[in-house]
Amino acid sequence: MPTVGVKRDLLFKALGKTYTDEEFDELCFEFGLELDEITSEKEIISREQGDSKAAGASDVILYKIDVPANRYDLLCLEGLVRGLQVFKNKLEAPRYRRVSPASGDPQKLIITKETAAVRPHAVAAVLRNITFTQERYDSFIELQDKLHQNICRKRSLVAIGTHDLDTISGPFTYTAKPPGDISFKPLNQAKEFTATELMNLYKTDSHLRHYLHIIEDKPVYPVIYDSNGVVLSMPPIINGDHSKITLKTKNVFVECTATDVTKAKIVLDMMVTMFSEYCSQPFTVEEAEVVYPDGKTCIYPELSYRKEKLSGEFVNRKVGINESTEKIAQLLTRMCLSSQATGNGDEIEVEIPPTRSDVIHACDIMEDAAMAYGFNNITRTTPRTYTVANQFPLNKLTELLRQDMAAAGFTEALNFALCSQEDIADKLGKKISETRAVHISNPKTAEFQVARTTLLPGLLKTIAANRKMPLPLKLFEISDVVLKDETKDVGARNSRRFCAVYYNKSPGFEVIHGLLDRTMQLLEVKSARGDGYHIQAADDCSFFPGRCAEIFVHGKSIGRLGVLHPDVINRFELTMPCSALELDVEPFLGHTAETPLTHDVPMQEVVKHKFPTQGESLQAPVSRPTSTKTVFGDMSTPAGLKALNDFLADKSYIEGFAASQADTAVFDTIPSAPSQTFCHLLRWYNHIKSFQRERASLPLAKRQFALPASPPASTNNTSDDDIDLFGSDDEAENAEAARIKEQRLAEYSAKKSKKPALVAKSSILLDVKPWDDETDMAKLEECVRNVSMDGLLWGQSKLVPVGYGIKKLQIGCVVEDDKVGTDLLEEAITAFEEYVQSVDVAAFNKI
Repeated sequence: MPTVGVKRDLLFKALGKTYTDEEFDELCFEFGLELDEITSEKEIISREQGDSKAAGASDVILYKIDVPANRYDLLCLEGLVRGLQVFKNKLEAPRYRRVSPASGDPQKLIITKETAAVRPHAVAAVLRNITFTQERYDSFIELQDKLHQNICRKRSLVAIGTHDLDTISGPFTYTAKPPGDISFKPLNQAKEFTATELMNLYKTDSHLRHYLHIIEDKPVYPVIYDSNGVVLSMPPIINGDHSKITLKTKNVFVECTATDVTKAKIVLDMMVTMFSEYCSQPFTVEEAEVVYPDGKTCIYPELSYRKEKLSGEFVNRKVGINESTEKIAQLLTRMCLSSQATGNGDEIEVEIPPTRSDVIHACDIMEDAAMAYGFNNITRTTPRTYTVANQFPLNKLTELLRQDMAAAGFTEALNFALCSQEDIADKLGKKISETRAVHISNPKTAEFQVARTTLLPGLLKTIAANRKMPLPLKLFEISDVVLKDETKDVGARNSRRFCAVYYNKSPGFEVIHGLLDRTMQLLEVKSARGDGYHIQAADDCSFFPGRCAEIFVHGKSIGRLGVLHPDVINRFELTMPCSALELDVEPFLGHTAETPLTHDVPMQEVVKHKFPTQGESLQAPVSRPTSTKTVFGDMSTPAGLKALNDFLADKSYIEGFAASQADTAVFDTIPSAPSQTFCHLLRWYNHIKSFQRERASLPLAKRQFALPASPPASTNNTSDDDIDLFGSDDEAENAEAARIKEQRLAEYSAKKSKKPALVAKSSILLDVKPWDDETDMAKLEECVRNVSMDGLLWGQSKLVPVGYGIKKLQIGCVVEDDKVGTDLLEEAITAFEEYVQSVDVAAFNKI
């Protein structure tokens, strides 16, 4: 979530009240925000750059407030104060208005057709007779930066330009020219530069270099001129120095160039609504006219209000409260959503202002009502339905296969879901158009261009990286691939695959074939055509001719196996023959792995039971055995019931993860429904009771849990040969011994399951590169070691020569995988921009 830093005293002055830190923290929580940190500018600089750099910094107290990522209206002091004042009923939500110029025509921005190749859209507006102070000016600039980093996606979607309107004259022209033809004096520079020179100049700028890639490869750069040929800006890189804003600026021309016109409208609305309160006519914005290349004219800003209707019953049901329609309307009004009851039943009409672009659905309105009501004020209630969780069938099957593949002598590998086009096409001898691959529109590297359509390339690359390991290499992977599917709403679907490879001096086709037979044996699929599985010869360019077979299960093709083609092996830089097997796992489930979900999943039963009608009896007649003895004890005694209750404390069923005849057998030994004292037993009892009609179809028990009441009586015609002279005289003792044994085993299993899991750790070796040979490497290492996180332990380090007198810092660390990731480490280290140029992961090993 974005973090907004505001000066505490300035915030309290604007709110008209002084709060303690605890009171303001509570206010933020009630409003749906979080007071993340109480600090100062001096403390921040001291922590990030050292005490020496923080000597002259300010000691003014700063509040760091986390705001939701889609609440762009809270990214500055003005919006934050306005929202809190309305929430506390100290202020009515303002009404924003677009007005025409007091005299003359509105300012005009003309877009030429050349911009279509770079940034085709633009919007504009004017803040007339605005009054800036230093604090307002700083907030104005900071809001632009926050929007650039958030909705503008680091200026790639939208770039904001603000100009002193009194220093320029319209109409303005937004066009695109070759970089050599653009020349102007950029912001805070003393001389003019061409666009080409600017791109070279800003490659070393710690702030602007991050935006150069947006246009540097384009044949033309976007630029905005006024009627006198003065350059206002070269979006999205830099504004011109001629029209820069100062504290004396009275009229501000705001323009936003974009690749996404919807985002541009939202950004413009945010900029002008937040600061229109400082205009001579508060909350008014002067319109501007934008003319597109096709002659179409649009007036901005839109500042549009829209109305939505929803029922009070919807809000009450979703939030879990019971309030009147009028009360709900009041709650929404406190969240800057002006609302009123229409009088048509419990219908509420809600007006969404231009500052609330985050409201796109009735659920967003319901969430605001819950926030205004107070999450802590919502009464805790017991769920109205009872469900028992089960492991996702596809994942359960996957885990079982993994264990047995490892038992078969194969080592599991886990590879990236993204790969290069070459991996799944060229290296396998196929065309990329035949692979049904999902392409990444803006890949960071050539290694991650598409989502993999097969697991084979990943395993072959793993073997290539471990060629020095002793032969044979036997690897497998069970993971998802991504395939295009027009029937899905996202145009693609995941498919669970199983792939195994055998790499040795001989192809080892018999090993892979044997693994297939073992897999089918585990999946209980017999070797037979039609209702079983079989293989038949097939042609595949990835496999050696005549050494490839297609796998059929119940007449449907699910995969292939064979000896890989020598060309494929060479393309993956391997030197030995290799056999491979790949098949689809999902057909063995009997249904698709993608289970459709609805909005009310928690309110629906996972298994739909047929409940009896009024004319039917509540339960089917069941013959209950007379015995009450089980391996847990006698169910007619409190001790036996307590033992079973303890056993069910962390289990849903007596045996396994689904109801079985083991449950019904133990259920029959319980004379009557247990009391509330045995809560776990009562939960299980009520659940198993619902299975009485289909108990005959439940899976058989693997063990006997219900014990006979007494040994069978002997008959008079027993022969002497049937008499065991050395047998025990007291078979009840044997039953008691068996019960004690089973109880102890159950207690041991419960104790073993509660042991804490091992903490996964990794050893990482980082290469930290400086800017040049003059960088203070001792200070650089000090900054790196100052990075402190829970689960991070720094190790040894050394300086490694790179070239031309430059050395890089190579430093090791041990991290807990659940707490610290490489992305988090890189982001923290690269924050020291004065010393660090880049960070690379040199080695990564699991501990």
